Amino acid sequence: MRFSNIETVANELRFRLGLPLPGRDAQIRMAPIPVDESRFNEMVNRPAKPGGVMVLLYPKNGELYLPLMKRPGYIGAHGGQVSFPGGKSEKHDLNLVDTALRETEEEIGVKSTEISVLGQLSELFITASNFKVSPTVGIIDHAPLFIPDPYEVEAVLEVPISQFYNLEKRGVEEMRFGKYVIHSPYFNVDGHLVWGATAMMLSELLAVMDDIGEGIMRP
Repeated sequence: MRFSNIETVANELRFRLGLPLPGRDAQIRMAPIPVDESRFNEMVNRPAKPGGVMVLLYPKNGELYLPLMKRPGYIGAHGGQVSFPGGKSEKHDLNLVDTALRETEEEIGVKSTEISVLGQLSELFITASNFKVSPTVGIIDHAPLFIPDPYEVEAVLEVPISQFYNLEKRGVEEMRFGKYVIHSPYFNVDGHLVWGATAMMLSELLAVMDDIGEGIMRP
C-alpha cells in the first residue's frame, strides 16, 4: 500500500483510532463459519485471561508493512499458527499496551523504545485459549532488524499491507477439530494460512485503513 509519508500516516491513524472503531462488524468478515457467537463473549464462570498483541507498521520498499510470526509446532491451542507478536499480561506490565510492547521486544527483537503507539483496535475474545486480547497499533519509521526468539518464533513474515487487499490471496478452508467442522476464511501469506483471531484483527485493521482515505494511502 503506497503512502505519502510515514508521519502523515501515523497522524491519520492516531486520529482514526481515537474514534469509534469498526469492531465486530469488521472482525466477523474473517470469522470462522458458522459464526459461533460465544467467541465474542467470555464465559461468566471462567474469566478470560488478558493479553496484548502488537500490530506493528513500518515503511519498506515504498509500501507499508507489518510483521507476523510463524509459531513453532508445539502442542497447544496456537502451535504452528501465524499470529501477531504478543502474549499474556504479566504482573509487572502497566497495561495491555505495555504487554504488547514487551512481547514484541521479547519475541521479534524490536525495542519498545523505538515504537510509537498510535492506539488500539477492538478487543477480541479467543475461545480456544480463553484469552481476551487487546491489539495495539504501533509504528516505526524504518524497516526494523528482526531478531526472533528461537523458542517462540519459527519465522518472521514481513507482509505488505497491500497483500491483504489481494482477493487472490484469500480463501476459505475447511478445518476439523474433533467432531466439529468449520469453514474458516483466511489470508494466504507466503503459503501460510492466517485465520481465526489474527485474520479477524487484520480485517478490522483494513477497515480502519479504508477509513483514513485514499488521499493518504491506496492499494
